[in-house]
Amino acid sequence: MLSNTPSLKRASLRDQALAVLREGMVSGELAPGEIYSVTALANQLGVSASPVREAMLTLVNQGLMEPIRNRGFRVLPIDDSDRREIFELRVLLEIPAMEKLAGNDAITAEYAKHAAVAAEIVDAARDGDLIDYLDADRRFHMGLLAHTTNERLLELVDGLRDQTRLFGLKELSDRGTLTASAEEHLPILDAIVAGDAEKTRTLMLRHLEHIKGDWGDAPLPPA
Repeated sequence: MLSNTPSLKRASLRDQALAVLREGMVSGELAPGEIYSVTALANQLGVSASPVREAMLTLVNQGLMEPIRNRGFRVLPIDDSDRREIFELRVLLEIPAMEKLAGNDAITAEYAKHAAVAAEIVDAARDGDLIDYLDADRRFHMGLLAHTTNERLLELVDGLRDQTRLFGLKELSDRGTLTASAEEHLPILDAIVAGDAEKTRTLMLRHLEHIKGDWGDAPLPPA
C-alpha cells in the first residue's frame, strides 16, 4: 500500500502521517477511487489510529478524500471536469494577483531567494523526486503570492493547488515533461522583477494550462 513508511515519532504524529499520505497520493500508491482503512494505514505507520484518522480528515477538508461509512476513506479522483473548474478558478485568482506583483520591490529585493527555489524545482524534476518537486513548487508560488498580503487569497489558492498538484506529477514525470514545466518558474519570476505585467500574465497562463491538459489522458477541448 505504502512503500515508504518509516516509523513515526510521537511529536506531530498527525502532521507526519499527513505527509506520508500526501506522498502516497503523489506516487500513486494511494490511488484515486480506492478506499483505505484507517487501521491498516496506522499499522503500516506504527502509530495509533487517531493521528491517521485526523490526517485523513484533513485531506477530506482539502477535497482530496471522502469518508466511507464503516470502510475507511476514499481517495477522490480528479477528472477532466474537475481540472477545468480548478483551472478556471486559478486563472481568476492567481493571474491577476501575479500581474499586480509585477515590479514589486520586495520580490526584487528577494530575487536570489525566489530564484534559488525555482532552481530547486528544476533539480527535483530532473531527479524525478516528486516530493521535493511538490515542496519547492508550493514554496515558489505561495512565496510570491505572500507578497499580496491577502491571507484569504493564499488560503483559496493553496486549497486549489492541493486538489491538483497531488495528482498528475507522476504522469508528467513519466512523459518526460516535468522538467519543461519546472523550467517555467524562473521566467515568471524574471517577468515580475522586470515589471512586465503582460508577460507575467502570459507565462502564468501557459504554466496553469498544465492543469487543464498535460495532466489528463488527453488535452481538453476549448472551454
